[in-house]
Amino acid sequence: MRYCLLLLSIFLFLQVDAQGDTTALDSTALDSSTLIKTGMATYYHRKFEGKRTTSGARYRRSRLTAAHRSLPFGTIVTVTNVATGKSVDVEINDRGPFTKRYIIDVSEQAAKDLGFFRKGQSRVKISYDKSS
Repeated sequence: MRYCLLLLSIFLFLQVDAQGDTTALDSTALDSSTLIKTGMATYYHRKFEGKRTTSGARYRRSRLTAAHRSLPFGTIVTVTNVATGKSVDVEINDRGPFTKRYIIDVSEQAAKDLGFFRKGQSRVKISYDKSS
């Protein structure tokens, strides 16, 4: 009985926490075909090197790839680190991140190019063409 109560309280806590997430996700349109979103980004851990992504491609940390929850595979996304202004173009080839805190997971090389590899996460703007 105590186990059930413990599991129920954990479930309720996680449910409330997920609903109360106030991470801002700003969306703006430059024109009718380009969309910009702002939020947090992180990168893949080295342990995923060589593993298959959802698209079937193998993850390579030296390539400029990324995971997004809903964009079609093959979409080219420009990711800009808000703090440094550095930008990089990445190709979507996986699904994720599986937490609402992050809007995109980038490869290790992309994180290095954006300047947040050592930090682990950063606030970024992503822009992409809606028509493709």
